[in-house]
Amino acid sequence: MEISIKLTKNLKPHPDDSNLPFGSIFTDHMFIMNYSPEKYWHNPRIEPYSSIMMDPAAMVLHYGQAVFEGLKAFRTKSDTIVLFRAKDNFKRMNKSAKSLCIPEFDESFLLSALKKLLSIEKDWIPKSHGTSLYIRPTIIGTDPYLGVRASYTYQLFIILSPVGAYYSEGFNPVKIWVTKDYVRTVRGGLGEAKTPANYAASLYAGEEAHKSGYTQVLWLDGIMQNYIEEVGSMNIFFVIDGELITPELTGSILPGITRDSVIALAKLWKIPVAERRISIDEVIDAHNSNKLQEVFGSGTAAVISPVEEIKYNDKILKIGDGKVGPMANKFFKSIIDLQYGNTKEDPFGWIETVDV
Repeated sequence: MEISIKLTKNLKPHPDDSNLPFGSIFTDHMFIMNYSPEKYWHNPRIEPYSSIMMDPAAMVLHYGQAVFEGLKAFRTKSDTIVLFRAKDNFKRMNKSAKSLCIPEFDESFLLSALKKLLSIEKDWIPKSHGTSLYIRPTIIGTDPYLGVRASYTYQLFIILSPVGAYYSEGFNPVKIWVTKDYVRTVRGGLGEAKTPANYAASLYAGEEAHKSGYTQVLWLDGIMQNYIEEVGSMNIFFVIDGELITPELTGSILPGITRDSVIALAKLWKIPVAERRISIDEVIDAHNSNKLQEVFGSGTAAVISPVEEIKYNDKILKIGDGKVGPMANKFFKSIIDLQYGNTKEDPFGWIETVDV
């Protein structure tokens, strides 16, 4: 398919790199294409960033049929524009789409469309270390219909946002709160899909956590409410007696791209790593026996987020000395070095250059 391009004449002022928020500033253009049963995915275009017109009865507004992704473009120290594991993001998006009865798209075509959009918006990619251009591909069901079924028509769009750090703490330890009053998802549900419903289900508990001074919620499984799953916006890792442990993917946990990167690097570095069930009781026991050395989250937005404190009921677990642990620091530095071109070593072929 040929991508049509319509450029705006009303260019927005670019923000200062030193004071970039996360996710509230958007670039001048966006990519869009549509789906219908007769034409499949069609009409790919790049046009000025604008509001999306849809019928008030559009099915996404009533039944939540939508999926999205989050990835980043980086400007390296040699002024090259690169993507980190973009192919894996689009592969995961198609998997999410299948779970929501949304037609799959051509991953290679969408990657080429993204690169075209980035070539047009290249000046929006910030230059300062620690900043990036956040990329949000989304698909929504657009049929104007109030009966419960899968939509027949869809719109796919990609918007771009120059960003700084996801957490105001930056690369500093955060505090997380464990809830047994709420569940996010269960196996057999939508937990492993990147869909708005999962995030809507996390909001109420998240607000309670924030009121208590905690950054995020650490979710337990929805059946036993004992086994750890993930944090609201990232996967979770524990370092117990030298072993790196993360909850296994059982269908209720998002298969994070950064999570997979951490596991792959750990195996490369011969760090003992296990994907298995881990209970909150095991974490408490490890803490009480001084075997819990580090806890950190992983995700596209924050990359690696060290954890300094976990609250569970009336128990408060202080992790290490309250500073960034050596393992979290090692993973963060390695991934960041790859993304910003501070190293030529890319053993897994994760970095993809964008021709601009």
